[in-house]
Amino acid sequence: MPPPLDTSQPRLATGCRWGPQSKTGSEEDRMILFPEGAIKLQGTGRQVLERCDGQRTFGEIIAELQKQFNAADPAKIRSDISQFLEQLQKKRIVDY
Repeated sequence: MPPPLDTSQPRLATGCRWGPQSKTGSEEDRMILFPEGAIKLQGTGRQVLERCDGQRTFGEIIAELQKQFNAADPAKIRSDISQFLEQLQKKRIVDY
């Protein structure tokens, strides 16, 4: 699968959605539900996927996260997020 382009607009794939909040009401406990199962994302992975709303472009998502994690190498941020989205696309969780 090809990596996302800067103009790609990542979004949850058809059939995938955020699950309900836990009984504790913590947003951190929410999961992505997809036809084959569910995954719980935390930290940066969750921040990336929350931005995959079909409105923001991959380039905008990268810029936001590079600004947020300004101490990290911008090229590494781009590479890591690109690989992360490619993995999610292979699992049919994200489309772009």
